[in-house]
Amino acid sequence: MTTTAPAPAAPAVAHPAERHRPSLLRLTAVEVRKLADTRAGYWLLITIGLLAAGITTVQLIVRDAEWQNFTHFFVPSLLPVGLLLPVLGILSITAEWSQRTALTTFTLVPRRDRVIVAKLAAMVLAALASVLVSLAVAAVATLIARATGGAGGWSFEASLLLHAVVLQVAGVLMGAAFGLLLLNTPLAIVTYLLLPTLWTILGEMVSALRGPARWLDTSVTMEPFFGPHVTAGQWARLAVSLLVWVVVPLAAGLVRTLRREVS
Repeated sequence: MTTTAPAPAAPAVAHPAERHRPSLLRLTAVEVRKLADTRAGYWLLITIGLLAAGITTVQLIVRDAEWQNFTHFFVPSLLPVGLLLPVLGILSITAEWSQRTALTTFTLVPRRDRVIVAKLAAMVLAALASVLVSLAVAAVATLIARATGGAGGWSFEASLLLHAVVLQVAGVLMGAAFGLLLLNTPLAIVTYLLLPTLWTILGEMVSALRGPARWLDTSVTMEPFFGPHVTAGQWARLAVSLLVWVVVPLAAGLVRTLRREVS
């Protein structure tokens, strides 16, 4: 009697996308590059830099000499950056759908959550870079002030740097949250600009909303962070407002993006 040995099992062949899956670091680098690849993103970055430089230039011209120092140059330069940087976050998310590149992106990287995490990481890096730009602009303005008769002081509270990072990162993630939730560039930009402003107006006009506005209005909860001293209560109010305006829409937008059909 003869016996036959069972044929050896064929080795499992990994799917090409799994064999060549790019690392999260590489995906983040790609997303950072894509921030300036589009014409809108490119000119938005230039506009942000020009506005930061323009504000310090105006300060050099119109502010009194004693106000021309590093701190007073740095803090105002955060305002235009904080206003426009979230728009860049919206464009980073919605461009995949408005320019119909989502099919290519999600074919190359089937796990959409990895792409979204890379986009968010790229936006955080952009926010950190914007703080460095504000520091550089403030340093140049301080040198010019010293040379032209201004105070030119270099005193600076280290806590201001932490607060600037918190403000810029929170702002860009808020823009990304609206982009993920709506997946439409004009609608996301208008909603991002309109809803918080409308809430601020209602909080000032309706007395019953003034209490909740202290916890939910980002214009109120972020205001102390333009100064060097922030209390524990102010940190708590900022956390609550960011939970409502960043975490909730970000989570809902993530679910929607993962489930949306790509066509």
